[in-house]
Parts: sequence; C-alpha cells; structure tokens
Amino acid sequence: MQKNSIQTLSKLAVPLKSKGRFFKEKKTSFRSDFQRDRDRIIHSTAFRRLKHKTQVFVNTSGDHFRTRITHSLEVAQIARTLSKFFNLNEDLCETLSLAHDLGHTPFGHAGEDALNHCMRNFGGFDHNIQTLRIILFLENRYYEFKGLNLTLETLDGLIKHNGPIKNLSKLKKILGLSYFKNKIKFSLSPSLEAQIASISDDIAYNSHDIEDGLKANLFNLRDLEKIPVLNKIVLKHKKKIKKNSMDLVIRQIVREIINEMVKDLIKTTQINIKKNKINNISDVLKSKYPLVTFSKKMSKFDKKIKIFLRRKMYYHKKVRFNTDTGKKIIKKLFLSIKRNPRGYINVSKYDKSNITRSICDFIAGMTDRYAINLYNKIK
Repeated sequence: MQKNSIQTLSKLAVPLKSKGRFFKEKKTSFRSDFQRDRDRIIHSTAFRRLKHKTQVFVNTSGDHFRTRITHSLEVAQIARTLSKFFNLNEDLCETLSLAHDLGHTPFGHAGEDALNHCMRNFGGFDHNIQTLRIILFLENRYYEFKGLNLTLETLDGLIKHNGPIKNLSKLKKILGLSYFKNKIKFSLSPSLEAQIASISDDIAYNSHDIEDGLKANLFNLRDLEKIPVLNKIVLKHKKKIKKNSMDLVIRQIVREIINEMVKDLIKTTQINIKKNKINNISDVLKSKYPLVTFSKKMSKFDKKIKIFLRRKMYYHKKVRFNTDTGKKIIKKLFLSIKRNPRGYINVSKYDKSNITRSICDFIAGMTDRYAINLYNKIK
C-alpha cells in the first residue's frame, strides 16, 4: 500500500495485513488484501444475480421493494458505520456484509426450505454454506484457481456468520473440510468485524422490512404502535403526517429505528468489551460470549419486531401465495433437471462425482425470473 494510505487500527481489529489465501498471489500497490476481497465479491456473477432475488417480495412484485442486493448494500452501510466507530477493519466488515447472502436461492427463505427438502437425502441445503461453495468453487473468473480465492480472514468470518461452529457435520456433507487444511479454527469466536456484519443484517432487515410492509399495506402505523419502544417512535412521527407525505413519515420512522438500534449496540458492545477484559484480537477470538450485542431491553424489542413481521408480513396471505408458488417451482425444477441433467446444465462445469449437488448449485444460483421462466417452459 502507499505510505499515505497506512492506517492504525484498534488492537481488537483484524490486522490490515492478511494471513494469506489458499493460493498465493502477488500483492498490489494500491489495494489492501481486504479491498481486493470486497472488489471480487462486487464483480462476481453471484452478487449481480442478487438484484433479481427475493428479499421478502418476489422480484416481479414491484420496482421499489428490497431485493437481496439492496439488502446487502444496506447491511454493508450499517456495518461500515459500526466498524469505523470501533476503529476496526472496515474493508473486511464491508466484504462480509456484501457476501453474506450470495448463497440465497430464488424466492428467499421459502426457496431455501424447498431446496433443502429436495436435498434431504443428499446432505441438505443451507444458504450460508452455499455462499462458501460459491466463493470457493463455483465462481469462475481466474486462470489459476476456481472460486474467488478470498483471504482466510474473510472465509473465517463467512463460515462463522452465526458464531463458532460446534457441529461440523452439515458443513462436511455439503462442503467438505479437507479444503481448509486446518487453516480455519472452527471452535474460536468470530472477529468483531464478523459479529458486526451479522448483527447489521438483523438491523437492516428488521427496519427495512417494516418499511416495505407499510408500503405494501400489509400492516399500518397503528399495528406498530403496539410494539414497546417502537410505540414512542411511531407516535412522535404520526403527528407530522398532516404536513408531510406518508412516505416521508415512514422513512423517518425507519431511520430512527436504525439509529436507536445502532446507538444501543455501540453502548452495549463497549460494556461487553470492558466487562470481559478484551484487550486484543486474541481475546476477541477466545471469548466464550458474543461481544457485539444489543442490551436486554433492545434484544426484547428485536425479538418482538421479528415476531410481528413473521405474523403480519412473512405469513401474510399475499406473501405466502408467492412464496408457496416459489416452493412449487423449486421442487418441480429439481425433479425435472434430476431426470435429465444434461438437458439443462453443462455437466462438465459441475462436479461429475456428485451430480445431485451440481443440480442444487444450478437451481440455487437462479434468479426469481429465470426460475419462473424455466418452470413455465417445462411444466
């Protein structure tokens, strides 16, 4: 890196100099290892496809609802803010945020459930592990190696998206462990950067799903008033409806929700770090407890939002109709392609020793639109 770009990070941060990659590469003079990781994610085919993959509403439902790509960008924005505040490795944090949903199927979690059902006798399906398959094997952009050859720190953060891995059985079935050559310590806690990326995901989808749900008329402000903490925010902004558009009021409510959750997270994380005597990166990785957390009060609020959204939005008949249709499409595609793989995929590009997993990779990589069009051709 150039001298004027050298920065000093917190002792709790993942160092700017990476431990390396599986395949050695020459360093560049103008980008750090983690900037290269971020750029590889952004330029990947899987990342571009997120534009046409369901967040809550199927991609064809409207132009202004969140998709997987806008969600990922919003997660990255929140994560960068938090990372910068704590003087952590911002580029790593952004990379993990942008990459965390690469493995999602078409039709969101409904598609994931359907594909997992189809693969129940073949190791199952998990979108977090699928993200790893994409960056390790499926992306094809370089002469020297398959995948994106990301840094070990980025891989570690993506593997431990939800914390240390205590049970390796599913990871072993879907991905295999020999590839890691003992370079990933599965039992250690994730970095602060990884913990921030994970909880930023929660903040982003809670707040923005509320906005999309309101705009889709699945629920209204009166419904939100019944949730403690949110009650005060909604009542404060409802007074301004007469002088402002409903859209503006909704945006201000969402903005304040994010702000309150971020402020609580910062304060609680500072307390956790001090309480657990975390003085360096080694202490972070050896910690038996998550360090980036909400307070008890905000955790209850977070759970109540999730319950509310599940009941009022994710299980709403309008949403369920589309997600149930998505499940039907995934199952039909799987059965059709399994009967005649060579009629749909270039087998030479996939794993010949495990054709069923290759079919799974193919379907998981589809956009909503591609899956719908292919289904209409074969039904």
